Amino acid sequence: MLNKTYVLTLGLAAAIGFAQASYGETRAPSDPSRACGKRDEIVANLEAKYHESRRMVALSANNSVLEIFAAEAGNWTIIVTPADGVSCLIASGEAFEELDGTLKEKDAAL
Repeated sequence: MLNKTYVLTLGLAAAIGFAQASYGETRAPSDPSRACGKRDEIVANLEAKYHESRRMVALSANNSVLEIFAAEAGNWTIIVTPADGVSCLIASGEAFEELDGTLKEKDAAL
């Protein structure tokens, strides 16, 4: 059985890959297909409207910050903020679950 944290790490890695692929380097700030804006306003809206708080954060290969927000009810949102500071909502959903456990050593076999 895989370690729960390892599974969560794989899921986060997949989310980062998806976010990078869907976000792309060609995002225009005025692109109407994206929900983008000031990070502090987006975070305040997630907290006030959806009761979500930041649960995870990661730095992607292109120096964008990926954040996962979630509520106790299980709803979640992923936002990405590149160096220009304009945050975009990348994905959202239900059934967020935090898993506990420890990570395996870097070179350890799966």
